[in-house]
Amino acid sequence: MDAIPSGEQARGGRRGGLAGRWLGSLVDVLLPHRCLGCGALVDAAGVLCAACWGDVTFAGPPCCEACGLPFDYDAGPGLLCGACTAHPPPFRRARAAMIYGPASRRLILGFKHGDRTEAAPAFARWMVRAGADLIAEADVIVPVPLHWTRLFARRFNQAALLAHAIGRETGLPVAPDALVRRRRTPSQGHLGRQSRRRNVAGAFAVPPRRAGRIAGRRVLLVDDVMTTGATLAACARGLMRAGAQSVDALTLARVGAPGL
Repeated sequence: MDAIPSGEQARGGRRGGLAGRWLGSLVDVLLPHRCLGCGALVDAAGVLCAACWGDVTFAGPPCCEACGLPFDYDAGPGLLCGACTAHPPPFRRARAAMIYGPASRRLILGFKHGDRTEAAPAFARWMVRAGADLIAEADVIVPVPLHWTRLFARRFNQAALLAHAIGRETGLPVAPDALVRRRRTPSQGHLGRQSRRRNVAGAFAVPPRRAGRIAGRRVLLVDDVMTTGATLAACARGLMRAGAQSVDALTLARVGAPGL
């Protein structure tokens, strides 16, 4: 049986709680919360101001059942876009929290290249809402890896930060080293759909010593942005070769144009 706290212990607990709240209030005064988008003052950490929130286009149904491409109208469940009908992706489903546009681009560039890593918990909450169906069926979260040279230069993998934040939100285990990038691939920003596929073909694999964490598991693959889906597809193939039961993909944003 738990011991009943004495009066002195109870008073100490109350004092500790008051001190904690006072310290938290002092921190809020000295370091006020800023909007993740524009830096305006906001009421809580990790949120957007009303103006930035209105500028962001959040993703949702109706969309392609496979790649999550937004549709203009709902034509019924299970509908695939033209690209997924012609070339079914190796992952089951891909979903995103936002549509990539001017507002979301500023958020993501600040996160990736501006060291705004404090945004990861907020981004993860958005992704958890967008990917609730995928998360409900997942056994393990795996981030899209960076090549070690790029990781050394950037100092962190933004996909891994998102994966860990999603893991904390959901309780799912995260396997940050289950997938590796075997070769450094050139930047894909200027490449078309087919060139992107060739660029990342065979670039990802599960090391033999990590295969036990993947075999027979339903994997949730996490990345920051989905453009054509080439990187996610290459990662999914590497995971499936290692024995994954299935792969779903969840990203912070996606380009709202077809192209797997």
